[in-house]
Amino acid sequence: MTQARRLSTRLFRSAVALIMCGAGLGIASRSASAEALLLVEADTGKVLHAENATYPWYPASVTKLMTAYTALRAVKDRQATMDTLLTMSPAAVAQQPTKMGFPVGTTLTLDNALKMLMVKSANDVAVAIAEGIGGSVEGFADKMNENAARLGMTQSHFVNPNGLPAENHVTSARDLAILARALIREFPAEDSLWHISGIRYGKRVMRNYNSLIDRYPGADGMKTGFICASGYNLVASATRNGKRLIAVVLGAYGGAVRAQKAAQLLERGFGSGNLSWLTPSLGTVDALQPINASPPDLREEMCGKHRRKPASEDNDEGEEANAGGQATGDGADASQVFSLSAIRQPPAKYVLAPMTVSGPIIDVYTGSARNPTNNAIPVAVAKKRGKAAKHAKVEAKTDAKADAKPKAKEAAKPAAKSDAKPASKPAAKPAAKKKKTATAQ
Repeated sequence: MTQARRLSTRLFRSAVALIMCGAGLGIASRSASAEALLLVEADTGKVLHAENATYPWYPASVTKLMTAYTALRAVKDRQATMDTLLTMSPAAVAQQPTKMGFPVGTTLTLDNALKMLMVKSANDVAVAIAEGIGGSVEGFADKMNENAARLGMTQSHFVNPNGLPAENHVTSARDLAILARALIREFPAEDSLWHISGIRYGKRVMRNYNSLIDRYPGADGMKTGFICASGYNLVASATRNGKRLIAVVLGAYGGAVRAQKAAQLLERGFGSGNLSWLTPSLGTVDALQPINASPPDLREEMCGKHRRKPASEDNDEGEEANAGGQATGDGADASQVFSLSAIRQPPAKYVLAPMTVSGPIIDVYTGSARNPTNNAIPVAVAKKRGKAAKHAKVEAKTDAKADAKPKAKEAAKPAAKSDAKPASKPAAKPAAKKKKTATAQ
């Protein structure tokens, strides 16, 4: 076999392997419409993989990406600032978990609200943002839909700012990728919002539900979501060697499953550079053709009694808080977590590494930036103030003692020598003589 022929054979086998890998992504699906997957380049919008990407879907808490986008647009248009105060209304407080649980009347800045929104996925805070920026949930939803239309998110319609179940609250993997790209391109100064490892409120520390943030090298976004009808959703982004990718997973069977699938999609994208010319062009995300259909309702599959520990909309993302990327009591097992075995397996350390803290825990608080609520002063600030006060107190005591001792010595020694001793001796002797004289007489 000539060298040219051997090279041709190798290239053919590589092409076949890539095609099989692409087909393998569908093997893990439980049905053609039970899962949607999409992988795009953030800067160009080029589609690297798409499966059911234009099928309508219930977004769940990934809705909050549009909530954040709408709030940041208001700031950009000078309709608000990051220090704008929001108030927890009865409607906000009444939202289902996951939430911060603030009482009615609590105020917080938009900056702190966005951090709580992205990390804790707080439904009550989402409503506070909506009412503060849009005047009402309905008014804010109108702004969300206006932004969606302007961005070309033709399959999206929003009813609320948090993604809790609503009949006409829909999107698609295609539209979510378009939104993710818009957030990255339009708000580079706020990019850290999408990959906060955790927040601290008082003594409470809350970790990001997006476990890729702490487990996948280069992960830098964005948001998770779950309701029974949608399954487990994730919009994830990662950057490696200057290349940023966006992966969308909708309808996964569990939190660990969605994280694993997103990681493998990202790894596949980062590893396909040398053979990218063999992959058929899928165009850009904007050019993907929408499918006119109703979104799948996965309620029975996701929250049915057949699951070992049925998921619950009342807990929203709650069960994922300590999942650590491993299969938990959500019905997923090891075989499901690593069910994409047909994909070219990347090095294990690049799939999902052990949980690590990728960044600092950010302090958040209620009240204004200038006057934070007393019981919610950022811990770091409180500790700093406490140390400063303690240090000042110690210094004051030390200085007082240092000043007092020399003064006491200086005041005591001359008085003792000049006043006490001379006064006692002359006074004593004459008195003694007089006493003797009187006694003799």
